[in-house]
Amino acid sequence: MSDLKWWQSGIFYQIYPRSFADSNRDGIGDLDGITAHLDYLNGGPDSLGIDAIWLNPINPSPFKDWGYDVSDYCGVHPDYGDLAAFDRLVREAHRRSIRVVVDLVPNHTSDQHPWFIESRSSATNPKRDWYLWAPGTADNPPNNWQSTFGGPAWKYDAHTGAWYLHMFLEEQPDLNYRNPEVIDAMHDVLRFWLGRGADGFRIDVVAGLIKDEQLRDNPIRAAQDPDIPWYAQGSQDPLYSNDRPEVHRIIRGFRAVSDSYKERVLVGETWPRNQEHLADYLRPDELHLGFNFRFLHARYEAARFRAAIEQTEKSFGPGAWPTWTLSNHDFMRHLSRYARGGDGEARARVAAVMIMTLRGTPFIYYGEEIGMREVKVPGVVKRDPVGRDGCRTPMQWSSALNGGFSGAAETWLPCGDFKSINVEKQIIDPRSMLSLYRHLIRLRKTTPALADGSYRSFDGGPHDCLVYHREAASQHLIVALNFTAEAREIDTPAGKILFSTALDRIGESAGASLRLAPNEAAILEVSPD
Repeated sequence: MSDLKWWQSGIFYQIYPRSFADSNRDGIGDLDGITAHLDYLNGGPDSLGIDAIWLNPINPSPFKDWGYDVSDYCGVHPDYGDLAAFDRLVREAHRRSIRVVVDLVPNHTSDQHPWFIESRSSATNPKRDWYLWAPGTADNPPNNWQSTFGGPAWKYDAHTGAWYLHMFLEEQPDLNYRNPEVIDAMHDVLRFWLGRGADGFRIDVVAGLIKDEQLRDNPIRAAQDPDIPWYAQGSQDPLYSNDRPEVHRIIRGFRAVSDSYKERVLVGETWPRNQEHLADYLRPDELHLGFNFRFLHARYEAARFRAAIEQTEKSFGPGAWPTWTLSNHDFMRHLSRYARGGDGEARARVAAVMIMTLRGTPFIYYGEEIGMREVKVPGVVKRDPVGRDGCRTPMQWSSALNGGFSGAAETWLPCGDFKSINVEKQIIDPRSMLSLYRHLIRLRKTTPALADGSYRSFDGGPHDCLVYHREAASQHLIVALNFTAEAREIDTPAGKILFSTALDRIGESAGASLRLAPNEAAILEVSPD
């Protein structure tokens, strides 16, 4: 039907391995648990229709930042299994036409990684220059850089009388990408996983891989900007610690390794200082995809989402391919965000229609397809150093013990309301959130205008509705999303309702105007121009 690559036409599904499915009754999700549920994702009679899974980090780690502090790039943490379990997962996923994308954390390691243990052992150690060290005294940090998690980004090491850089926790020292040995070592890491059948990488903090060579102070921001992403929030403009021009050379090296294998993909966690520059990372010899976080920061207002879409389309142009996501492991689940001042469930349905009908690749966060909520995790069982536990709780498969996630007496994080919200209950309910997602995914894959049609904003219509065109040579669709709790009417050409969150309207003819019920999302098929 089109010339799109698999990563453009596919639906990605993010899995937090520790919370998806526990195969050995220890209360912790693992790789074999994921393998056991692949039919739910694709290949089974009632599957979602997922084309690729992205796994949050599975490497050995002390878990100071829950896997984003890697102590061995070429292993699997025992909590999740072993390399044989990974091989089984890849084999079974590929048998079901599911690609497997793994998380790569190249900006920093754990302070328990053998590289850093060597590096800090002596100022003359061969791996000293693998990390960013600066001489000085304990009362005088090298510059004013701030850690993303708060406080100074430098830690004094009394043993060698020097400071090392950590843009995140002090247990996560930053690697030095001005050292070609570091680049070569990371290329070997890519080859290791690609050689085992991984279909690509989600690359963590990709814009921050290289820092200013002179370690100059970051400028101080005059005022907070609500549109600045959390990665760049704070009193500083990260001019010298992030989004440096030299980073593109490093990414091109990663791409060259990836391109030496067939049909692999690089997806970047891209936080440029200005989101308008995201497309600069999506060049033919750099990243295939970059995460677009605009929806994660948008309040539930049509104007906010319209601006995010228009800014993305304008800055990307026809040469770069967007991505869209509503939730991930770093943000409160979107249904809970949308419940502030409104019907979170109804709003989440409208948002689902939106991400499944825009030009670009949708990323689904595990559990959003059944409407999982943010869970309030009591302080005594909190795990994450910056409070992200609530969006990482166990998948809710059924109303059984621990929601069918685990047969253990206790799970690593408390479960949500699995009695009311679970896969088993929703899979047989045609009006459930899960059925909505399954329907939208099938529609997206079988409808030319949604699969690879152009995007064009709709002129006119109520300001509190989001309306746009999707057009292919043989098909013209108008997507209309009512962001209000009141009925709205939109002047449209006559046509047929191809889909609506009000299921009884599917197939209904629409005259010269389309009336939307409160919180209704509809797709209208009209005659091609």
